[in-house]
Amino acid sequence: MVLSNRARSLKPSPTLAMANRARELAAQGLDVISLTVGEPDWPTLPSASQAGIRAIQDGQTKYTAAHGIPELRKALRPWIFEETGVEYSESEIVVGSGAKFVIAALLQMVVDPGDEVLIPSPYWVSYPVMAELAGGIPRVIECTEATNFLLTPQDLEAAITPRTKALILCSPSNPTGLAYSHEQLQGLARIVKKYPQLIVISDDIYNRLTFSGNPIAPHILKADPSLKDRVVVVNGASKAFSMTGWRLGWAAGPAGLMKFVADYFSQTTSNPCSISQYAALGALQKGKAELDKSLELLRERCKKGLAALKDVPQLKVANPHGAFYFWVDVKAWIGKTHEPSGRKISGSKDVAELLLDSCHLATVPGNEFGTEGYLRLSFAIQDERFAEAVGRLKKFATSLS
Repeated sequence: MVLSNRARSLKPSPTLAMANRARELAAQGLDVISLTVGEPDWPTLPSASQAGIRAIQDGQTKYTAAHGIPELRKALRPWIFEETGVEYSESEIVVGSGAKFVIAALLQMVVDPGDEVLIPSPYWVSYPVMAELAGGIPRVIECTEATNFLLTPQDLEAAITPRTKALILCSPSNPTGLAYSHEQLQGLARIVKKYPQLIVISDDIYNRLTFSGNPIAPHILKADPSLKDRVVVVNGASKAFSMTGWRLGWAAGPAGLMKFVADYFSQTTSNPCSISQYAALGALQKGKAELDKSLELLRERCKKGLAALKDVPQLKVANPHGAFYFWVDVKAWIGKTHEPSGRKISGSKDVAELLLDSCHLATVPGNEFGTEGYLRLSFAIQDERFAEAVGRLKKFATSLS
């Protein structure tokens, strides 16, 4: 078979790969605990499910506009204003088949071959691949524990070149759960304003899953509204509404760019799923109390999970500001030997593989997020199962020498 260079260089999603391995072991009858996939374990918000059912019953199952039904784009206007402090017209909003696809489409529309896409690490595993698929060059900016794994204005400016086209920001972060403050975003905004060729893609998918007491994470547009024409806001229904399988996301940005994104949708997916659009509309209109209840559960799980992980020997864990991940430092385990297998641990990938093989605990290694020496653990899982997972981590720690 003749394959394109693009196909030969394509990397599968490591988070989904680990999740699939966990499912394979579970299918063999093993008691596998998976902390891999970024997916709420609670049901889709009832307001969304009920609206989706009504859409089917009412026959809302045909093609829609490529960039989404007018009712949904209209309902998104106050939702996005609440998040950003910036007004968007319906012509400046597009709806697509998941926030992931929306980001991929945006990169296709703004990146030419050889253009650079700035990606702070730790990063979501798909960002570099999506940049490469658009013909761009992912330029990773290493962010360390010294800066709480967040991008600084100094590091941003040092990374910008004449070929720089886009910067991807995700706050709260996948994988760390850490978020930028209003003041930190003001600092980044000052740098962005100095380079008119630079577009910011703000991945806000976790911005309503916060633990600080504020209902919404700080946003770069609230830090500097004058950047409206330079920032594209991306979000979706997957996390906040627990609609991961419905595949529904959206973007808000300059009308000219949004038109081209809509045209790209028309040539690829035709339109986002009609039923999913009506389901998301239902959640936007009636799901606020349901979202608050889910967030209360998530905050309690975060508190319990942090306390439990601190009892695991030699592990350190960052205190997340949002999302549903623990970013766990396992560098103390690197260089040690796993006695039962005789295998020496050379990196986080070894830790993740040994945890799965010996403890039937599925995690994602930090190297897949661009930062060695860490694991990402999802705590969107029942308390009893997470407690069992921590027990397996403790058992694993005792097997090392």
